Amino acid sequence: MSLARASSSLAYPERFHAAALYAGFGGSPNSSGNPISKFSNESALLLYGLYQQATIGPCNVPKPRSWSPVEQNKWTSWHGLANMASTEAMRLFVKILEEEDPAWYSRVPEFVIEPVVDVEMNNPKPEPQMANGNHYPETKTISTENGSTLETQDKDVVLEGLGSVGVYDQWVSPSISGQRPKARYEHGAAIVQDKMYIFGGNHNGRYLNDLQVLDFRSLAWSKVEVKLVTESLDSPSPVPLVPCAGHSLIPWENNLLSIAGHTKDPSESVSVKTFDPQTSTWSTLKTYGKAPVSRGGQSVTLVGTSLVMFGGEDAKRALLNDLHILDLETMTWDDIDAVGVPPSPRSDHAAAVHAERYLLIFGGGSHAACFNDLHVLDLQTMEWSRPTQQGEIPSPRAGHAGVTVGENWFIAGGGDNKSGVSETVVLNMSTLVWSVVTTVQGRVPLASEGLSLVVSSYNGEDILVSFGGYNGRYSNEVNVLKPSHHSTLQSNMIERPVPDSVAALHNVTSAARDVESEFELVQEGKIREIVMDNDSDPMESVVQNMKSEKTGEAIVASLKAEKEELEAALAREQLQSLQLKQDLVEYDVRNSDLTKELQSVRSQLASEQSRCFKLEVDVAELRQKLQTMETLQKELELLQRQKAASEQAALNAKQKSSGGVWGWLAGSPPNQKEDDA
Repeated sequence: MSLARASSSLAYPERFHAAALYAGFGGSPNSSGNPISKFSNESALLLYGLYQQATIGPCNVPKPRSWSPVEQNKWTSWHGLANMASTEAMRLFVKILEEEDPAWYSRVPEFVIEPVVDVEMNNPKPEPQMANGNHYPETKTISTENGSTLETQDKDVVLEGLGSVGVYDQWVSPSISGQRPKARYEHGAAIVQDKMYIFGGNHNGRYLNDLQVLDFRSLAWSKVEVKLVTESLDSPSPVPLVPCAGHSLIPWENNLLSIAGHTKDPSESVSVKTFDPQTSTWSTLKTYGKAPVSRGGQSVTLVGTSLVMFGGEDAKRALLNDLHILDLETMTWDDIDAVGVPPSPRSDHAAAVHAERYLLIFGGGSHAACFNDLHVLDLQTMEWSRPTQQGEIPSPRAGHAGVTVGENWFIAGGGDNKSGVSETVVLNMSTLVWSVVTTVQGRVPLASEGLSLVVSSYNGEDILVSFGGYNGRYSNEVNVLKPSHHSTLQSNMIERPVPDSVAALHNVTSAARDVESEFELVQEGKIREIVMDNDSDPMESVVQNMKSEKTGEAIVASLKAEKEELEAALAREQLQSLQLKQDLVEYDVRNSDLTKELQSVRSQLASEQSRCFKLEVDVAELRQKLQTMETLQKELELLQRQKAASEQAALNAKQKSSGGVWGWLAGSPPNQKEDDA
């Protein structure tokens, strides 16, 4: 017999009223009074409609005639719920609030009355709970595709840091203290001395430059008060730290290196900054050689003492597929011209190194498409190749994140410009065989773009840690996954039978973990034997009936939860449909106005075309008259020349026939002299 902690929660309608007051409905003194300021517009409108439906009933008020879109949308949200029952509206209200803010219940102390009692239980393990796609603060789990039950830790169970993760191959949301960082995506994440540092990122289109740290030993957030960045390690003059997103954050010698990234005013080339956790100071490192052009969304992989940079998107949104290497010992850039066919230009892809020799590039996207191709670069021969992938090849994606554990490459998140990717996959880099580790459901941070993924360890076990992302809304949640030994060997098992030596090693390392599962199988076998022989013992039949009733109750509870999910989804779809109809009406009105304006413009254009035609006719006539005038001018000039020639000829003839100057002096006119003769 063992003791387990159990807690009770408020029943309906008290739970609904507590949720309504927390959300800002009902005049809570602790609320903002404006629910829209706390949630997204879609969620706030849906919460408003459900609150009105639960407290007042179906909408019987006329549609507002005002031109305020907020009032019209509120009425549309309420009216779209039709005759939904008040109790159903209450449950859906709480359901949606828990999806938007999973920890709301623990943040309302005046309504959270959870006395802790000691309950005797026969089962040494806590009672598992059915996952239904929501994040509850009591369970702190991520639902899986097959709806399997997950063991969780109670909030009050004291375990050190990541040691609270007790399940394998499932994403779990641990209980974390401290003020959460601002939600973001396209940030940088790296681990230095059991602490995960988060730097920069994008929130609502604004670049960030804050530095947040999560201590894995205490699982507590804190903000690092950094000093102003210095221009270089040799020059102490401080300069402001430029906000950025899409950069790469790399741990190096207990420091952090921030490389490249999108900024508001981009520089011409890539810059390298370093952060010293001991002095909380940023510095800009001086590099040599030809630095790559500035970019974001690239991959930067640490290989030995060098950083290998591939691809990305420059400041002019041009996609890149160039290759550069930065030697961290000499801080010298080298532009690499590899042989073979490189990956097509892309950004937001994932990269990993295998055996300190092979660089793997997977996925990424262009402006129009996402990829799921795999490319390998031999860093010794600098030759690209595209090997054949095997197993469950992942779907195309971009904005995903990956980490390596031994020869296994775990990849989570990403999207295809339509929806987020729900599968967490693993690639065995030796056999190039893909397999699926787990699948999440719903619009959760694990199915989003721009999340970060790092790997830590606790008691010799590797643990994946994800943060942030964007899938319609920005996230600041932390989720962890402890990969089992089975998941890391699964790729090899798919490709070929496991050798005896590997199987023996697997059995030894998994012996402690499998004892519990074998005990459960034995117990299950005993239960099945009792079920088969229940006709011989009435008491056993009663026990079976009781178990059947409990199973039936569990099924009913699961169906109710699924019904609530479907109703919530239906309410959202109805609200979205109504909003689309309203938008369609507005677009029709706008289209009508634009059509009238287009007709008016066409009429003016026709008038101008007619006027232009008349002007062209007048111009043609004037040109014809001008040609006629030129012809007349030429004829006039010819006549004038002929007249001048005639006059000159007549004058010459007259002078010749006058008898010369002596006759003139004698006084006899020329005509008289001719008569006398």
